[in-house]
Amino acid sequence: MLTQEPDTLPAVRSATRARTRAPGVRLDSRGSIIFAAVVLTFVIGGAAASLLIPQLDPLRADFTAAMQPPSPAHWFGTDATGRDIFARTMAGGLSSLIVAALTLAVGLVAGSFIGIIAGYFGRVVDEIVGTVIDLMLALPGLILIMVVVSLIGSNYWTIGLLIGVLTIPVFARIARSATLSVREREFVHAAWLLGASRARIMTREIARTVLPSVLAYSFTAITAAIVAEGSLSFLGYGLQPPTPSWGSLIAEGRTHLAGAPWIMLAPALVMCLTVLAVNILGERFTRKDV
Repeated sequence: MLTQEPDTLPAVRSATRARTRAPGVRLDSRGSIIFAAVVLTFVIGGAAASLLIPQLDPLRADFTAAMQPPSPAHWFGTDATGRDIFARTMAGGLSSLIVAALTLAVGLVAGSFIGIIAGYFGRVVDEIVGTVIDLMLALPGLILIMVVVSLIGSNYWTIGLLIGVLTIPVFARIARSATLSVREREFVHAAWLLGASRARIMTREIARTVLPSVLAYSFTAITAAIVAEGSLSFLGYGLQPPTPSWGSLIAEGRTHLAGAPWIMLAPALVMCLTVLAVNILGERFTRKDV
């Protein structure tokens, strides 16, 4: 029996490799990416169409077509004033994309900058930044946004900047951790010996090494921004009417849920699919084998 083991091992290894390389595994991976790409193309294309195509005006009312269920004329049905739910859902996607872009710009740039500085200088600077980050994480973010919106009002810039500020601590922590792991590397010391300034070392040598780790979290930040904006609009503290938003559309549909569920379900479904698609792309981005 001992003499037969070497002969059976190659067969076992071949069978294992065959299972790991099975077409179904790669097909599932590609299928999920294709699904995510189709959903995001639909949302982004619909958002652009809501700006360019007059027929997709989310504010155009037709009282003769009020409360109609989904049909070829109105794919997602109409609301109580005859406004097309499909047009309003696509316009709501535009609002979410704008807020997510502003959130990502603020959180990624400011958080990465703060984290690289804290990780590179360390000691007192690191302790001060760490304390500030802990304080920011301890604050009730959504409640603070509600208070600020109540005082100054809301628009794309206000909501995007406020949600972006809430993502700064996480971006800063990721950038700090990545900086600590590379600041003693040979290429950083080589740049220092060649006379590079601290600013150049942080922006050229460290930042480009830290960037992949920061970008991996960007997908999570985008989904968090979409959900946060929808939650604020649902509660009445986000984008205000007549600006369409997925959260406000869902809130409008609550009163008609029994007789016209499509008013609420259509934007809710599109919002969920969008968040799912971004999460899928984020997972594939962080996997080295894809």
